[in-house]
Amino acid sequence: MLIDTHIHLDADAFAPDRQTLMDAARDAGVGAYVVPAVTAAGFDALDALADATPNVARAYGLHPLYIDRARPEDLELLAQRLARPDAVAVGEIGLDGFIPAPDLAAQLPWFEAQLALAKRFDLPVILHVRHAVEPIIRALKKVGVRGGIAHAFNGSRQQADTLLMMGFKLGFGGTLTYPGSRRIRALAESLPMDAIVLETDAPDMPPVWARAQRNEPVNLARIAETLAELRGESLADIVAATEANARCALPRLNTLLA
Repeated sequence: MLIDTHIHLDADAFAPDRQTLMDAARDAGVGAYVVPAVTAAGFDALDALADATPNVARAYGLHPLYIDRARPEDLELLAQRLARPDAVAVGEIGLDGFIPAPDLAAQLPWFEAQLALAKRFDLPVILHVRHAVEPIIRALKKVGVRGGIAHAFNGSRQQADTLLMMGFKLGFGGTLTYPGSRRIRALAESLPMDAIVLETDAPDMPPVWARAQRNEPVNLARIAETLAELRGESLADIVAATEANARCALPRLNTLLA
């Protein structure tokens, strides 16, 4: 099956037609989803979605773009969720060097605190790495976690190799469908196949055929086709390999999907 390793199915953008969209994605071969939280205020909604929807895996984290809303007690709420056996990862966490505020100095303590929780609960992490791969690598070396997924990876090959050695898989989605995304496409083409997982980041990051539209779960199937074309491999091989890679990166998926 195709596994969408990063999708915000709990987003309000999907409220009117979430089940219809998931039915279409299922018919296209998408069998499971990993939904990462972005704020503590969203934990309950994520739980309600995952409780009601088969093959939806939950990850809990405080996104760097929203740490200006975070409170110290949110870390305790996060720890309570991570203690549950159905938490597959800590995420979406990381750093964002693209935005001016909150700046990296403000984001870093929250990131390191969440890495410490990942280490405490022996969970993989789902990383937000936009324009911040180097400081993220430094933080990972400082704290040390069991690996996970670098979502929407757009770093260098050297940075990719470093993350792979640290136990991470790299997430590729709609961006690789744009001919102008040369670095991403070159990485997707040349990295070892066991390095890659697929994602949509829906409703964000639409592929080229849905530019400026809401990204939808069904798009994962065509993203997989694009990856197969870039690598000169069969779609069946891409589906099988990326499923295996997702299960490896997030071991608790194996329990959910048993």
